[in-house]
Amino acid sequence: MKKKNMLKVIIGIFLLIIIGILILALVLNKKLENKIEVDTKKSLVTTQYEKESKFKTEGYTVDKPNIILDSYKASPLTALILFETEEEVEPVITVKGKDENTTFTHKFSKSKKHYIEVYGLYPDKENEVEIKFNTKGKEIIKTYKIKTDKLPEDFILPTSVKADKEKLNNDLYFFTPSSKGYTCAYDVNGDVRWYLSNYALWDNTRLENGHMLISTERLINDPYYMTGLYEIDMLGKIYMEYSLPGGYHHDYFEMPNGNLLVASDDFYNRNGTVEDYIVELDRKTGEIVKTFDLKDILKMEDGKSENWSNYDWFHNNSVWYDEKTNSITLSGRHQDAVINIDYKTGKLKWIIGDPTSWSKEYQKYFFKPIGDDFEWQWSQHAAMITPEGYVFILDNGNNKSKIKEEYVSAEDSYTRGVMYEINTDDMTIKQVFEYGKERGSDFYSPYISDVDYLDKDHYIVHSGGIVYVDGKNSNQPAGFSKNTTLKSDTVELLNDEVIFEIVLPTNNYRVEKQSLYNDSEFKLGKAERIGSLGKTKETETKVGVLTKVKDIDEKYKKYNINFTKEEDRLVFKGQFKRGQNVNVILYKDFKAVYYKQSISKKPYTALCVDIFTEEENKNGLSITRYINSEGLNGKYSIYVEIDGILYNTKEYVEF
Repeated sequence: MKKKNMLKVIIGIFLLIIIGILILALVLNKKLENKIEVDTKKSLVTTQYEKESKFKTEGYTVDKPNIILDSYKASPLTALILFETEEEVEPVITVKGKDENTTFTHKFSKSKKHYIEVYGLYPDKENEVEIKFNTKGKEIIKTYKIKTDKLPEDFILPTSVKADKEKLNNDLYFFTPSSKGYTCAYDVNGDVRWYLSNYALWDNTRLENGHMLISTERLINDPYYMTGLYEIDMLGKIYMEYSLPGGYHHDYFEMPNGNLLVASDDFYNRNGTVEDYIVELDRKTGEIVKTFDLKDILKMEDGKSENWSNYDWFHNNSVWYDEKTNSITLSGRHQDAVINIDYKTGKLKWIIGDPTSWSKEYQKYFFKPIGDDFEWQWSQHAAMITPEGYVFILDNGNNKSKIKEEYVSAEDSYTRGVMYEINTDDMTIKQVFEYGKERGSDFYSPYISDVDYLDKDHYIVHSGGIVYVDGKNSNQPAGFSKNTTLKSDTVELLNDEVIFEIVLPTNNYRVEKQSLYNDSEFKLGKAERIGSLGKTKETETKVGVLTKVKDIDEKYKKYNINFTKEEDRLVFKGQFKRGQNVNVILYKDFKAVYYKQSISKKPYTALCVDIFTEEENKNGLSITRYINSEGLNGKYSIYVEIDGILYNTKEYVEF
């Protein structure tokens, strides 16, 4: 009997506990109902798909088409002309320019439903566009007038353009910004013929499928690490979004198998170091299938340049894969070193650069110079392997020495495109091309910049980061000084002759010479989003009821805290003093997950461009931090702990 009574007591206690938990859960759920859901910001992928509801061909003819200017609100100098024909026809479009070098013509695939992409409109002009095709034994020719808006007031226009048009075609020069400006394209006359209104950074190369690959507009970490990449057409329509746990910076390379080698980071496992991590992204699955950790290949303390730091020690700014040697070439700005590693093993194969201040164990990887005109490169960018097997580099030319006492001043320096012929059997190196030395300090860029190989003896050399401080050449990027004047100078060379040059009063990261039209075809449909930003690292997890919770008060309001939700993460903004102890807490089902927020510009500060920096004033440092949705599911109450004081924001987020 005693055992039965004891069992009844235990069961009774257990039921009371269950009832208590249920009551508490109901109370908590009721409280959650009284909370406000944080605002959600739709992704560009979603908003673009919503716009396609207006893309109708039904009821429209070539005589009265449906013309939509800037169809995705991303590319203002483009349009779509929509109509249907009774027969399948192959329309040919002509976008008329000022001359044959600035007129664009393209034939579209045979169809009855037509989505005619119009590229290369002039801004603030009534543009003339012609469409013609053959049907029922007749040639139909229709001309349309498409009026565009003015350029934004802050748009950058050239100060000088020189063009030998007899040696040029109608390809455009696509620029990406570094300090201010837009991702845009100029024709041989220097007229703007394309630009993106949605911000994009870094490289802007055309893929094998004809699409362009650009950075997303979203930061993953300051100052310029982006969440990943968009695959777009010239309308600005996104076809794919690739997200990476370590984000994207500086450069990528499309592999022969279609995968992407991406300059990325490993924020959680690298003790704060940046720009020393390469990943291979599977274009079909979004998975990271291979990684290259430069800390496993080089010593951080070797080959230091003036800009070396213990967290940005290598500063990789280019990625190049060479199929002939199955190797990867990388550019380490802060070690003045271009390195080559084996793709299969990740082992070091060679180093181009001055071997001064490198450890004895690495000396065997350096080349011996041949020729009286030979010079090493310094703080370089955009290293690539040409079809001839040469190494083509943008030599920025900073200091021109590892020894501080021998540094060359900015006023006596120069930037150049340089090409080296290397022999890996006898480890010799010979300089076979250079341009820029003869231009002196007027062509000197202490940072960014680019070279491109167009064909044999046909190159682009882009000195994109020319900086003057009080009228004198500077050795530092824009944003490091006041009273600065900026310039980028881009030169196209054919057989050592300058056939095109464009000067802009700003700094630009890279330049690509590309056509507007190609064989890619416009397709309706929502873009696919693959890859992952990863699971945000938790500081700690506590189980139980949160106690000693305060409601929002005047002190809390002074921190200007704001939460918004993007489709794949929670965004936290606020203004705090450096070193304050701040935690964002997501609470659900008696489980509190803590995310400690770093109130510091380090460890993710790097030296390259001066945009996206966190503002600091007497009220503190304005920060933006992110909690990714991976691993989260359901509704979470949001709490903020500041220096040990726990606040109930009375907001919730649902993933």
